[in-house]
Amino acid sequence: MLLLLLARCFLVVLASSLLVCPGLACGPGRGFGKRRHPKKLTPLAYKQFIPNVAEKTLGASGRYEGKITRNSERFKELTPNYNPDIIFKDEENTGADRLMTQRCKDKLNALAISVMNQWPGVKLRVTEGWDEDGHHSEESLHYEGRAVDITTSDRDRSKYGMLARLAVEAGFDWVYYESKAHIHCSVKAENSVAAKSGGCFPGSATVHLEQGGTKLVKDLRPGDRVLAADDQGRLLYSDFLTFLDRDDGAKKVFYVIETREPRERLLLTAAHLLFVAPHNDSGPTPGPSALFASRVRPGQRVYVVAERGGDRRLLPAAVHSVTLREEAAGAYAPLTAHGTILINRVLASCYAVIEEHSWAHRAFAPFRLAHALLAALAPARTDGGGGDSIPAPQSAAEARGAGPAAGIHWYSQLLYHIGTWLLDSETLHPLGMAVKSS
Repeated sequence: MLLLLLARCFLVVLASSLLVCPGLACGPGRGFGKRRHPKKLTPLAYKQFIPNVAEKTLGASGRYEGKITRNSERFKELTPNYNPDIIFKDEENTGADRLMTQRCKDKLNALAISVMNQWPGVKLRVTEGWDEDGHHSEESLHYEGRAVDITTSDRDRSKYGMLARLAVEAGFDWVYYESKAHIHCSVKAENSVAAKSGGCFPGSATVHLEQGGTKLVKDLRPGDRVLAADDQGRLLYSDFLTFLDRDDGAKKVFYVIETREPRERLLLTAAHLLFVAPHNDSGPTPGPSALFASRVRPGQRVYVVAERGGDRRLLPAAVHSVTLREEAAGAYAPLTAHGTILINRVLASCYAVIEEHSWAHRAFAPFRLAHALLAALAPARTDGGGGDSIPAPQSAAEARGAGPAAGIHWYSQLLYHIGTWLLDSETLHPLGMAVKSS
C-alpha cells in the first residue's frame, strides 16, 4: 500500500510538471484558472469576437472539415432542433435552419434559457443555421451545421451586444458581433471535443496476442501482450496497461473504415486517432500521420498487417469506404505501453480527441514510468483472468482481481482535472482533453 501511495504521489507531481510547461506555451487564451467570483456581464462591442482569435483555429471553433449535404454520409451528424423557446426564421422553408450538430444544439438551447431570463417575454431567434445553398463564404461553418446567426425575437438591436455576451456564457466556442443585424456563433466539431463518440472501439473488436491467437478487446487484462508498433512502424508486442475508458453497455456511433487490398475492416469512434500514410510513402511511418477517424476519406491509406514471404509487417492499404454504424457492443479505449495497437489487423493510436498522437503519448509518460517501477519492485500477481499481470497503479476493482474497472481511468481524470485547474475552461490545453476519451 505504501508503494502504491508513493507511486500515485509521484504521478501527480510528474503529471503536473508535464502539463504546466506545454500549457503555458500553447494556444491563445484569456488567462489561467477558473473564475472565483461571478463577474458582471459586459456586452460585446460591435465587431468584437470572443475568444480573440480567428474562428477556425484551435483556440476557437477549429478548422473547417468539409461541407455537409443531404446526400452525404455526414448528414447523419446533423440533428433537428424543435425547441419551442427558439424562433427559426427558415426563409427557405426547408427546415435547414433547424439542423445543426448536437454541440451547437446544446449551446443554442442553453442560450435560449438565458435570453428568457435576461428579457422576460423575449425569445431567441435564429436567422441562419445549416446552409445547403452556398449563401455563405467559402469554408463557412454554416455548411457543417456548426454555426448560427441569431437575434432576439423583438429584433431590438440595442440588445445584441448583451445577446453576444450571453452566447459566450452559454458555451459557444466562438462568438462574433458580426453585423448590426445579427450575432454569429459557432462551435467545435463533434470529434474535436468527443461530444458524442469519445475515442473507443466496440467490444467485438479483436487484438492479436503474443502467445498466438486473438482476443476480444473487451476481454483484455493487465499482463496481456498485444500486437502494436513502435514509432518507426516496426511490429512488436506491447503490454496492455489498462482502459482509458470502458463502458460495457454503451451504444455509440462508430466509423467503419474498410480497406481494399488486403481487405480489412475497423470500427472506431469519430475522435479516435488512426494512422494514415503520406501520399508519397511506400512503407510504415505512422508517427507523424495521425488523423481523427472522422477525417479519414476513401483513397487515403491506413496501415494493416500483411504477410509477405513468411515475414509479417505493416503496409499501407487504400481505404475503400468510410461509413457510419451504430453499435451496442460496448465501448473500450485500451492503452498499451507503446501507445499503439493493432485492432482487426489495422494499426490505430490508443489516444483520441486531439490530433497529436505524440503529445498524448507524452502525457502518459508518468503512468508508464510508475507502471515500470512497480513491476520492478513488486512481485507479479495473478489476476481474475488467469494470467500473470504486472502490478500497476490500480483501481479498487483491479486490486480485487476483477480486471480494469468501468468508466474513465483515474489517471485520465487526473490529467483532465489538472488541465482545468491550470487553464481557463474555454481554452483548455489539448493535453488535458486528449486523455478524456468520452
